[in-house]
Amino acid sequence: MERQIVIGLITSTEYLQQIKDEWNPLYIESQAAKLLSTWCWGYFDKHGKAPMQNIENILMQKVKKKKVKKEIAEEIETSILKGLSEQYEKQTNDLDVLLSDSREYFTERQWELHQEEVSQLFSKGEILKARQAQDNFKFVIGGESEGIDLADKSVEAKIDAAFDTNNQIVVKFTGALGAFWNDELTKGSFVSILAPEKAGKTFLLLEFMMEAYSQGKKIAFFQAGDMTEGQQLIRTAIYLTQKSNKEKFCGKQFIPVLDCVKNQNNTCNRRIRASSYGVFNDKTDEQIRTGITYAEIIEAKQENPRYKNCYNCLNWQTNPWGSVWLEDFDNGTAPLTASEAKKAWRKFFTHNNQVRLATYANGELTIQKMNTALDLWKLQGFEPEIILADYADLIVGQTMNEMRHTIDGVWRGLRGMSQKRDALVVSPTQADAKSYLQELLTRNNFSEDKRKLAHVTAMYGMNQDADGREKKLGIMRLNKIVLREDGFHNTDQVRLVQRLQIGRPNLGSFL
Repeated sequence: MERQIVIGLITSTEYLQQIKDEWNPLYIESQAAKLLSTWCWGYFDKHGKAPMQNIENILMQKVKKKKVKKEIAEEIETSILKGLSEQYEKQTNDLDVLLSDSREYFTERQWELHQEEVSQLFSKGEILKARQAQDNFKFVIGGESEGIDLADKSVEAKIDAAFDTNNQIVVKFTGALGAFWNDELTKGSFVSILAPEKAGKTFLLLEFMMEAYSQGKKIAFFQAGDMTEGQQLIRTAIYLTQKSNKEKFCGKQFIPVLDCVKNQNNTCNRRIRASSYGVFNDKTDEQIRTGITYAEIIEAKQENPRYKNCYNCLNWQTNPWGSVWLEDFDNGTAPLTASEAKKAWRKFFTHNNQVRLATYANGELTIQKMNTALDLWKLQGFEPEIILADYADLIVGQTMNEMRHTIDGVWRGLRGMSQKRDALVVSPTQADAKSYLQELLTRNNFSEDKRKLAHVTAMYGMNQDADGREKKLGIMRLNKIVLREDGFHNTDQVRLVQRLQIGRPNLGSFL
């Protein structure tokens, strides 16, 4: 590759012009290639063009003045300059390929040089300096365009891509949840989920990962210290098998399923109705949706064993008729084993290079480390369409400013990541202490720095009533807190039916 690079430097003025700002002589390992590249850049700086055949005269002058060793001169003559005209014709036919290959090589060399630097510091016992070098490392990626000419014909293709809604949405959820937020889950967007502690934020990120994987998307999952790698793998296995690794959550149990208040209070007369009678005939729609308890459903279930839940009609999908019923479920009495997990894993994860999990100890993950990993993966042919970070508040800022400015830097970095990589970035954040007593989260429930709201393209709240009724039933309400591209009200909600004990945060959704 170094020979091709040097031939490009010798023969192509355009190559020199385009690669100038990215050049670093340290990228070149061969002594002969390093000398030639130095001469080429000297000639270019003086004359504004590639040296072409003049490189031979430069070599002769260097030899004559004894500024280059004889063996190096012979290597240049035989290994690089021989057949130069033929090589020039080949390479000028596809300058874009040479530029692309050169930039890939430069990135590889950056990583090698960085690894060497860190290894040398470790070998000298300079552990702190080694860690600082690791934290401060950043790839220099060239070839990015500085703006576009709006009159250029190529802009039309960009317009088509921008208006291609189907292509812009990265991951699509079904049912009421999909209608609620699919339009915001687009390329280049930064979505956050606001929730109190232990509300199930990581479970919801896992749902994003599994849905995106099922839809053939590439996913990067950064675990910032809320869970270990092993815990994340176990949780994923529980999701796949719908079986807990804890005995108390195994065996016969009840899981929530979708139902309709019109079915439950017997006010439906549609032929497609699944049940011929109701179970809460003395209750209104609102009483069922906001007041029915777990104990009442269990009692009704025992008294009406032939009752069937129903959400068959199209009207159910667009009206606030959704409710919850409890269904018998048995996943076996023995806890999930490693062999069961591996069997489910092999069945589901069938495509290589589609999802990457990077786990860091609490207090270690930075935006720079995320970008370094993403750049390295790009070299390996992996460019994620969705980047999940669990979670934003655990990502460490790299400035020594006041805390709120440091936090702002992290959120600014996540937004920049979504823009630069044209990827959907999703990261939850912790709500303030007042959120535990609220029925519905608002813009005022942010923690630490209100500028979080300024950087996201959308933010959603996770809500459950303070007395625990919804949590017991397996209902989670999502509401809209910030939407940059759409009109909304924070009372706009969708309800998820979930059973986190079997790893599932979304068994269905309703208005």
